[in-house]
Amino acid sequence: MIYIIIKIVLTALVIAGVSELGRRNTAFAAMLAALPLTSLLAMVWLYTDTKDPGRIADLSAAIFWLVLPTLLFFLILPWMLRHGYNFWLSIAVSSGVMVVFYLAYAALGRKLGLPV
Repeated sequence: MIYIIIKIVLTALVIAGVSELGRRNTAFAAMLAALPLTSLLAMVWLYTDTKDPGRIADLSAAIFWLVLPTLLFFLILPWMLRHGYNFWLSIAVSSGVMVVFYLAYAALGRKLGLPV
């Protein structure tokens, strides 16, 4: 139980740190947020839990292929915000489009044999 709490606290600290940094220096926070922090943390926790490099390799390959649909979110969100759309609407639309693209991309990926 302590191990899970440690994982949660460390992960939350990274996210809170990026958020706080964003208030002071947007460019540096963006650079930090663009790093695959979630992926790195997930890999560290998965390796710590399993000691299985094969699982890490599989996770890494799947993440690679699934980053592409995520990029659509980061194109739609700023476009909507810069055109005066409400923040919450922009987040919802960007997320919705991303999910639809994920589903289509995953279906295509499975047909092509990609690890998605």
